[in-house]
Amino acid sequence: MAVSACSLIPNSGPNKRQIFAGSVQRQGDAFIVQVSDRVNLATAVAPALGFSDAFKNAATLTADTIRPGDTLGLTIWENVDDGLLASEGANATSLEEVQVDSAGFIFVPYAGRLRAAGNTPEALRGIITRQLEQQTPDPQVQVTRVAGDGATVTIIGAGGQGVFEIERPTRTLSAMLASAGGISTEPEITRITVVRGAHSGTIWYNDLAENPALDIALRGGDRIFIEEDTRSYTALGATNAQSRIPFSSQNLSALEAIAQVGGLSAFAADPTGVFILRNEVAEIANSVMGRTDLIGPQRLVYVLDLTEPNGLFLARDFVIRDDDTLYVTEAPLSQWNKALSSLTGGLTTVSSLSTLSD
Repeated sequence: MAVSACSLIPNSGPNKRQIFAGSVQRQGDAFIVQVSDRVNLATAVAPALGFSDAFKNAATLTADTIRPGDTLGLTIWENVDDGLLASEGANATSLEEVQVDSAGFIFVPYAGRLRAAGNTPEALRGIITRQLEQQTPDPQVQVTRVAGDGATVTIIGAGGQGVFEIERPTRTLSAMLASAGGISTEPEITRITVVRGAHSGTIWYNDLAENPALDIALRGGDRIFIEEDTRSYTALGATNAQSRIPFSSQNLSALEAIAQVGGLSAFAADPTGVFILRNEVAEIANSVMGRTDLIGPQRLVYVLDLTEPNGLFLARDFVIRDDDTLYVTEAPLSQWNKALSSLTGGLTTVSSLSTLSD
């Protein structure tokens, strides 16, 4: 009767025997793989984050570098009574607001269209002087910065949002983030993305703090996005919580994933039946299975037995990835207890009915 009752008891999901029955080896549609040190090594793939060399090798902007959008003031002295630019009776000409256009150029009468962006005021003074001395003898030129609105960055996301000017103390990424108010998310799961023109790079916030090479120099027009990690996994079966769980760290192990949901259910879980279900890319699937013929994503079910001598170590080293499903089967004893409970309840009901009829 108890055996018959077992077949009628609803389960929280398939048991270990049913999962193994669905393996490719048994004409199913998923590869069942026992986790080992070799499997851990083949599957330990984390998203590659970082900045390209173009970002890392960009020099820090100097305080006096002219940029598109800047407004300059020019004063030109000529060593003649009747100069090219000066009015009658004067030997100096002031051009008070010369706008650096979006391409980085300015126009100076008799000198033409000159590139200003990327030069210092002193370097631009020399360029203008050389152009004018072809028209007037021994010109003297002074270049000053009046204002500038081109050297700004935009910060978007979990932190101080807004448009911020690149100043002497905020020429690098970390300094700008600090000046903008820092971040409001957990540093461990915060990613920083910098978009510069058609190029972008993403790093972990903690890596920025630990690796000075990632503290890149900023450029006018950079967009900085602060975002919380969106990766998650699903926990089902005989765990103390069944839901979709966000990652709590950059690299999440199977052991940590189990801990995040409160561990295994003490009265229901089968510690020999901890499964991680994943659609694995062909390259990794071939490596895990020791094959070369698999094409396209493959359904793989990784099995952890926490009762083995090194089971906890293997679970600690197995890397959980985005969209994984952690499933823990029920122990046979739990199923048996359910069957007995159902049977006992049924007998009690029959007995009660019999007593009433008497």
